[in-house]
Amino acid sequence: MEENKKTKIYKIIMLVILVAFITFLITSIGFYQYFTNGNNVNLLINSSSENSSIEDELKKYRTLIDKYYLGEVKEEELKEGAIAGYIEGLGDKYTEYISKDDMEEYMQDTMGNFVGIGIYMVNDTETNKIMVLSPIKGSPAEKAGILPGDYILKINGESYTGEDNSIAATKIKGEEGTTVKLEILRGTETLNFEIKRENIIVNPVEGKVLENNIGYIEFTSFDENTAEEFKNKFEELQKSNIKSLIIDLRNNGGGLVDQALEIAGYIADKGSVLLYEVDKNDKEEIKKSDSDPIINMPIVILVNENTASSSEILAGALKDLGKAKIVGTKTYGKGVIQELLTLSDGSGLKITSQKYLTPNKTEINNVGIEPNETVELPDTVENILNVDEKDDTQLQKAIEMLK
Repeated sequence: MEENKKTKIYKIIMLVILVAFITFLITSIGFYQYFTNGNNVNLLINSSSENSSIEDELKKYRTLIDKYYLGEVKEEELKEGAIAGYIEGLGDKYTEYISKDDMEEYMQDTMGNFVGIGIYMVNDTETNKIMVLSPIKGSPAEKAGILPGDYILKINGESYTGEDNSIAATKIKGEEGTTVKLEILRGTETLNFEIKRENIIVNPVEGKVLENNIGYIEFTSFDENTAEEFKNKFEELQKSNIKSLIIDLRNNGGGLVDQALEIAGYIADKGSVLLYEVDKNDKEEIKKSDSDPIINMPIVILVNENTASSSEILAGALKDLGKAKIVGTKTYGKGVIQELLTLSDGSGLKITSQKYLTPNKTEINNVGIEPNETVELPDTVENILNVDEKDDTQLQKAIEMLK
């Protein structure tokens, strides 16, 4: 009796095992058929082959798109996305693909002329928000009350993050006479603005006379006519009998290298080396001052962590040549130069092609320029983009040095 009971239990266990095995077998066959449907098995297995070309890889994915993708396939957008992704794969934040549609706008921005509301914007990486660096003097944004340090949360009702800075800039621009709606975060307060777009001609060079006949010149970018405007502003201040000069490059993100070199040439002796440009083959191109200086007076240059690129070229050259003292905090450290290549289809590639060295052959990239006098702003300053003169310890130090 006991033996029969054991036999019965054994048969039940074997039956359960057999059923589980059959279920596994059927499931495995089903998955095999699913993943080997058509030619997909080869595509999936070989999609990351090290020996296959980019063209082969794209063809494989295109086959999958054609076979499974439910939506509409837009050829031009696929092509542009592929190119942009390919360039992005370099891992260089300064190298970028510019579509044909965006090229005209990009050139306008580079030259300092565009239709919009007149603001400089940056990605605040700490908050991942779009921050207003500064409104352009006399622009619709300034007239509407936009302030440095404002965060742009929404444009025409759509939300944007700091990573969307380029897209957001495009959305803010538009046809002259049209309006754009901005939702702004200022401190803890949310504000709404509706601003009419205008043709903006950037004229960033500002100047004034400080105590002790000290001239002060400030600008926030190096655009097409910045050097000429700098010269005109200096000559205007010179009529007020200035004896020394402060050049404020704080929060100046750079721009056209030739403009920085031209300004350096106003101050450096003729024939002085201003910059070494070094390409991927270590070939050097030396940039020198080709004219006699027009500015012969003590100079202090103000810098901070947002002083970058062409600003560092100007500050680094005048520091190395002993033509200016640097006051503030260490600069950003962008020591590479990009050139814009225009392709036959009208698109462009802004590509990092050279690094630069100061006259003493000092590396700047990822290092920055150390000031002669390191001066921090007080802890009470909430926004380094908008500092009251009474709280500006960096400016005060520069004035003290020039008295």
